[in-house]
Amino acid sequence: MKLPKNYNPAEFENKIYKEWEKSKCFTPEPTNEKSPFCVVIPPPNITGQLHIGHALNNTMQDIIIRHKRMQGFATLWVPGTDHASIATEAKIVDVLKADGKTKADIGRSDFLKLAHEWKEKYGGKIVQQLRRLGCSCDWTREQFTMSDTCSRAVNDVFVKLYHKKLIYRGNRMINWCPNCKTALSDAEVEYSQKDGHLWYIKYPFTDNSGHLTVATTRPETMFGDTAVAINPGDPDNAKHIGQSISLPFTKRIIPVIADTYVEIGFGTGAVKITPAHDPNDFEVGLRHNLPVIVVMNEDGTMNDQAEFCAGDDRFIARKKVIAELIKANLLEKTENHTHNVGECQRCGTISEPRVSTQWFVKMEPLAKPAIKVVKDRRIVFIPDRFSHIYFNWMENIRDWCISRQLWWGHQIPAWYCNSCGEITVDTKAPGKCSACGCTSLKRDEDVLDTWFSSALWPFSTLGYPKMTKDLKYFYPTNVLVTAYDIIFFWVARMIFSGLAHMGEIPFPEVLIHGLVRDTDGKKMSKSAGNGVDPIELIDKYGADALRVSLITGMAPGSDIRFGEEKMEPSRNFLNKLWNASRYLLSNLNEPPSSDLLEFKLTTAERWILHKMNKTISEVNVNLKKYELGLAYAKIYDFIWNDFCDWYIEISKSSLYGFDAKLKNQTIAVLVTILRTSLKLLHPFAPFITEEIWKEIRDPQDATFIATSKFPSGNAKFAFSKDYKRFEIIKDVIRSIRNVKAEYAVAPSKAVKIYIQTLDKSYMKKNMSHIYKLANVSNAEFITDKNLIKEQTVAITLENLEIFIPLGELVNIEKEIQRINKEIDKMQSEITRGSNLLNNEGFISKAPKQLVQIETEKLNTNKDLLVKLVSRLKELNE
Repeated sequence: MKLPKNYNPAEFENKIYKEWEKSKCFTPEPTNEKSPFCVVIPPPNITGQLHIGHALNNTMQDIIIRHKRMQGFATLWVPGTDHASIATEAKIVDVLKADGKTKADIGRSDFLKLAHEWKEKYGGKIVQQLRRLGCSCDWTREQFTMSDTCSRAVNDVFVKLYHKKLIYRGNRMINWCPNCKTALSDAEVEYSQKDGHLWYIKYPFTDNSGHLTVATTRPETMFGDTAVAINPGDPDNAKHIGQSISLPFTKRIIPVIADTYVEIGFGTGAVKITPAHDPNDFEVGLRHNLPVIVVMNEDGTMNDQAEFCAGDDRFIARKKVIAELIKANLLEKTENHTHNVGECQRCGTISEPRVSTQWFVKMEPLAKPAIKVVKDRRIVFIPDRFSHIYFNWMENIRDWCISRQLWWGHQIPAWYCNSCGEITVDTKAPGKCSACGCTSLKRDEDVLDTWFSSALWPFSTLGYPKMTKDLKYFYPTNVLVTAYDIIFFWVARMIFSGLAHMGEIPFPEVLIHGLVRDTDGKKMSKSAGNGVDPIELIDKYGADALRVSLITGMAPGSDIRFGEEKMEPSRNFLNKLWNASRYLLSNLNEPPSSDLLEFKLTTAERWILHKMNKTISEVNVNLKKYELGLAYAKIYDFIWNDFCDWYIEISKSSLYGFDAKLKNQTIAVLVTILRTSLKLLHPFAPFITEEIWKEIRDPQDATFIATSKFPSGNAKFAFSKDYKRFEIIKDVIRSIRNVKAEYAVAPSKAVKIYIQTLDKSYMKKNMSHIYKLANVSNAEFITDKNLIKEQTVAITLENLEIFIPLGELVNIEKEIQRINKEIDKMQSEITRGSNLLNNEGFISKAPKQLVQIETEKLNTNKDLLVKLVSRLKELNE
């Protein structure tokens, strides 16, 4: 039994993953003998590559899944990818562009064929990267949002919602991306504060009695104005209601109308109404039956309604309009103005409000029960504060625009009769019009919003609309793990979809994690140059080191700071475990006893077994509460400190001694601790634990640690009294080491000590540990410290005092000389620093950072001087 000398994860990680897959470790079957535990992966886009956010999210899921699998659940982690309509279509358009072609040149059928070919060639990259990370997904159940299974679910849900009148087609104000040339849902628009201008424009009355001044951030849309609105309660402007305006640069006359939408006292009190290009104006237009005049094309250029700006880009048109207003003396003033600007979440182009005929989901009937299940705590957000984001979105939700002007995606299952215009919605193509019987039908060309299919993910992946064995057994799933930035994109939609179509919540818990930021707290991105590639880190350090680096210090819901410098300590920890395992295996010649209670356990053995039991209990509590960072910290502390730094060092005297019986006993304890430690660590670092498990496993236990039983504690190892007493032995050793370090004495230098304690017999039984680990040459037990005839350094512990003769630590005369020199040097530095900081010229001219450095240096030197004087006083006494 042996491991290679060096820990080199590249030698075994891929091999181990293939063994897991081949042995179907991650493929559960529905059974009455086990309780189900199911998680669906947030499906990454087929266009994507594994980024550090994916790595964190999937590491968290894998920790939970592996823990539950080891607890005996029938554990299913459903993997899959998202077709990502906008992003994928953009990729295919780029491919065509490189060949000098467009979508229109090849037609829809060939375009979709090309898209599927691209998906097969490039879409699986991230799936392989998830394997590299160690994700224990059931790849036999892998899904794709446009697979036959998921597509059946999408069509079924669309048709059912349509016939329940919860999906409708109509003219509505939508968000539009001029670059992607498609509608966007509210969730697909990201708003940010931008610096702009507020232009005050004079709108003359038709009777030449004067003008109204309106303020706008978008003068280019004035060609589409169909009214000016004033609040009827406005004491200054109400008199103008009913007058007519001659709209500049057009031949149109528009009315001055009364509407309470206008806020009294805000701006000029008069607001231009452009129903086709502003959502609030659209609502005003509906109330007053105003014309809707579209002045902009789908690509963001101005149309013929825009007079002299026809054909211009919207932002060029803005400059032209302002120039013409100045010429006509119609621009009263311009002010700087900061306002919210919406951008396409996919490409960053400033979005346009646009009236368009689209398909919508009626949200109010679906949102109400989805709000209730969270308020009733049938679904719990962890941490709970994120439920407020959910409520804010759901309680103010607008109807969801679900149609997209794309070709890649789920084509809307609606057909229009070319004779009578009747719309037929069905899961399969109708042979004839249901109204007039005409057989000439045309299918709607739009596709559904990507999030429409993602919303069905918890049940579409399990076979819906068929009541499959998987759907019956694994739904509802158990927990959703996701970042806080898609609570409204995805989480909310899955909740109302699960309730509407399965009659049950999709999951009872939503575990929210934060974003991964760089070491300065900035958001990681390629453009900022601060991103890190997880695959490069895996190549360099191994997947386990990346996983535990991401989990270290992580708290639910909080952003984490991450840089490559976190990888080295994680790899060092794994290397320490590797070397500890090699040490044990090198001393293991035959299978050890698995029943430790057949031995007369030493105090040190009782201590480590009790600490192991304590760690198991705490880790299980942490994992149940999804406190993954805390759980890992306790496992790390137990393995690094208790097992490696303390117990292995303690064990060496037995292993290298001549008592064969004691050696076998020590090996049995070491093996028990190592096997348990590997199981505790496995969900966090699956590869290294599996590799070591091959060499150390009990033949009666599972072949793979991945399917072994997670530790649950053993009441027989509860030795609380021995644990507390041995902690005192550790404190003695630690304190002696600290004194040596304080006096700059090499750890290898043996020292004499005096001990005064009420528990002399216990101390005497364990003196071998103190002699060896603290490097003590001689220990004398005393009853009165005043009987010591030499100068000592005292260590005071609970019911115990240790005295180390000063002469054992230093040559007193030489030390006095050294400290006097240090004091002279320190006083000189303090004088220099004080003079510098009292110099007004330095304070006024020097950079603030330099002044701060000098101030901190002076304070540090003063503290050191106090310590040196105190040390000198002790030595002289």
